[in-house]
Amino acid sequence: MGGMFAALNRGKKSIAVDLKAAEGKALFEKLAAKADVLLEGFRPGVMEKLGFEPKQLCERHPKLIVCSISGFGQTGDWRGHAGHDIGYLALAGVLARCGAGERPELPGVQLADLFGGAQAAVAAILAALLERARTGRGQSLDISMTEGVMGFLLPHLGSLASGQPPQERGEDVLSGSMPCYRVYLCKDRRAMALGALEPKFWLRFCAAINQSDWEPRQFDRELTPQVDALFAGRTRDEWTALLGAADCCAEPVLEPRELESHPLHAARDLFVRDANGLSLLRSLPAFGAAATLPTQAAPTLGQQTHEVLAQWGIQA
Repeated sequence: MGGMFAALNRGKKSIAVDLKAAEGKALFEKLAAKADVLLEGFRPGVMEKLGFEPKQLCERHPKLIVCSISGFGQTGDWRGHAGHDIGYLALAGVLARCGAGERPELPGVQLADLFGGAQAAVAAILAALLERARTGRGQSLDISMTEGVMGFLLPHLGSLASGQPPQERGEDVLSGSMPCYRVYLCKDRRAMALGALEPKFWLRFCAAINQSDWEPRQFDRELTPQVDALFAGRTRDEWTALLGAADCCAEPVLEPRELESHPLHAARDLFVRDANGLSLLRSLPAFGAAATLPTQAAPTLGQQTHEVLAQWGIQA
């Protein structure tokens, strides 16, 4: 059991059902009859082969909400294609916006899986639950990770739709090529993120470093090498102390291992310790104090099968 599994499944219970066996199919139908939501992430077509096509499930169990997450959606010629986050980002047009050089750069986190898939599913399920409260009926939800992550491009697609010429990668103000909005490497090889996008923040930054002649050069790419050299002269912590007092939208680039101890996150009560002693990020947005959350460690496969079936009043 890896750390990712432990983080994603803290406090959950696990049951195991063999969907290829007749007894398992019958048990699954009993579960579906009592459940609010069924979430599945098979490749499109698998549920049909097992005898549980989502829309037919909803017909048999009218209050059930079935949410299917896939790479390219449940319909169309691409439904059966294999995929990973990198491919979803590529086909969504998002990867083309990452980086500032000739070759697009991977973002380093799973945007399509977690944003385009998981968060899009949460929004869709909550809306479906609200609709069911009004109508009494559930529905089948089709979540495409490719389409979900495409939402990142709404500003760019809006600009194209209004007739503006397409921007080359790196031309965007937010791409990191402008001196006022860029990640800078420090003396200790750590980094600072400067987001002095509005004039008042850039002026505060210039005042903090005693460079009044830089004030009119906020968006001058030719200034960038000089600012690079400036940041290389101090450590990240030294820059944090100097620019934090200036209130100019400059923040240290934290490594994941630094998150739990950082004052921002410590004050927000973001981590919870499970029964195995692992300190894990809590589910967000946060409701209630971390101390009130379940601390049960992530379950092994089928660990609570009999317990859950008994709670649901189902005979296996």
